[in-house]
Amino acid sequence: MTGLRADRVVRRAGDKVLVDGVTLTLRPGETVGLLGPNGSGKSTLLRMLAGVLAPTSGVVTLDGRPLPAVGRRVTARRVATVEQHAHTQTELTVREVVALGRIPHRRAWTPATAADADAVAEALERVGLTGRAGQSWHTLSGGERQRAQIARALAQEPRELLLDEPTNHLDIHHQLDLLDLVAGLPVTTVIALHDLNLAAMYCDRLLVLREGRAVTEGTPAEVLTPALIERVHGVRAEVTHGPGHPVIRFLRPADRGGRPGREG
Repeated sequence: MTGLRADRVVRRAGDKVLVDGVTLTLRPGETVGLLGPNGSGKSTLLRMLAGVLAPTSGVVTLDGRPLPAVGRRVTARRVATVEQHAHTQTELTVREVVALGRIPHRRAWTPATAADADAVAEALERVGLTGRAGQSWHTLSGGERQRAQIARALAQEPRELLLDEPTNHLDIHHQLDLLDLVAGLPVTTVIALHDLNLAAMYCDRLLVLREGRAVTEGTPAEVLTPALIERVHGVRAEVTHGPGHPVIRFLRPADRGGRPGREG
């Protein structure tokens, strides 16, 4: 089987089960959204898919081979990750940050090649940061920093891209810009999101997690039902099916039959 797959993966930390028997098979070119409350296992699942964390049981495979057999360097050439928060104390230019994505393609202590430079330039152009390439990374806005991190991931020339809540702390304009960019990339993408409407707009398929377990999987229209939203998030909502994707309208506590300000 080609591509990246998690097969009944479990991850424990001490006595706590973070991910409990989740299976996910990625189809080439699709965008899969991971949904669920904080602590539901989204980030842990992404780290197992990336090979950063090893499953306690179960297996993550790449083209049918377990990730440990594939090896870290080969995995890094195929699978790129973008974390929630990127920080560096080092004074790097945007181009230098993006060039970090070429490390899996180079031997230690070898200089960058023309192919490396071309990959970095192409990644910068794709995310619209060519004009900022010589600037300090620290001078970028939050949205620009996220785009720089996506460019760094693209410089790896991956076939699978994993993003952990990349729209957090961005204003609406930059959230839409970022997800437009991600949805248009020629890669298979897994993206953890909190915003259900953004997930409905930009994802081909959704996997919903709760307390480490998979609750349901399917298209946004199949998954995002009032019953599912109440079960997983503990709130009531109305779901309408507009052109192309469902639209969720959350009900205020007073509309749900409770008292404002009271958590249920």
